[in-house]
Amino acid sequence: MALAIITFLGATVNGGLGYGFSSITVPLALFFYTNRVLNPALVLLEVALNGYMLWNNRSAVMGVGRRVWPIMVGLAPGVIVGTSVVYLVSPGWIKFATFAVLIPLLLVQAGGLRRPIRYERSAGLALGGGVGALYSVTTISGPPLALMFNNQGYTKQEFRAGLALVRLAESSMTAVAYMYAGMFTSRSVALIPLIIPSVLLGIPLGAYIIRHVRLETFRRLCMSFDAWIVGFGMSMVLNELQLVEGAAAYLVLAVVGSIDMYLLYRFFANPRIALAPIGDLSAMRPDH
Repeated sequence: MALAIITFLGATVNGGLGYGFSSITVPLALFFYTNRVLNPALVLLEVALNGYMLWNNRSAVMGVGRRVWPIMVGLAPGVIVGTSVVYLVSPGWIKFATFAVLIPLLLVQAGGLRRPIRYERSAGLALGGGVGALYSVTTISGPPLALMFNNQGYTKQEFRAGLALVRLAESSMTAVAYMYAGMFTSRSVALIPLIIPSVLLGIPLGAYIIRHVRLETFRRLCMSFDAWIVGFGMSMVLNELQLVEGAAAYLVLAVVGSIDMYLLYRFFANPRIALAPIGDLSAMRPDH
């Protein structure tokens, strides 16, 4: 039941934003499953989910493909490194690394940072390696990819097509790497029937919501919610690994929550930013 509710939330966010399924699902689901059990099920589902998203935005694929190919070239070595980490490193430390990477990415997303990159192809190649490793360890890649595409001024359809294209490539590569590493166990595959109904219900609900809520507002609220969850998860894993014990571990949650509340205040206090669509870089400058 918990997994069904969690994946329903993730699918709803994905239906609205075009990404967010794993970044919502994984931090919550890691309270119940290890990465070694959870990741293979999510990867197989995301192959189908990203293929569907790519088909829905196929008219923009040819144009955006020329911009994202460096990212896709960089994916393969990152996926190999990340799969080795999942296979060899203990689940507790993988959780710690997952939360440590996610916290700054989510806060940057919640803050709406926009920094256009001049050398897009070189940056894309480096990003591909990092995203490939991050995805194969956590099945999460939406926040860094969204940050890159927002920075570079993609239109809404280019944004969705680019995300779908890269994420289909990374999920397919990761599925092959997991298969080679023998990570598709019966316990992992058994999670898939529990998740599919949530995805089938959540995706159209998210698409419906985004037609009635401003995209930037919906995105910021989703990333803020995720930041609080990840902050809580980091506090829990610090206790679990005995790196920081007792109430002191929850200072991480307090710091993340305080930063997020400040970022949300800045966002809603500036109507010009709150009403700006994705890709409108000029409207975002006051929010840097």
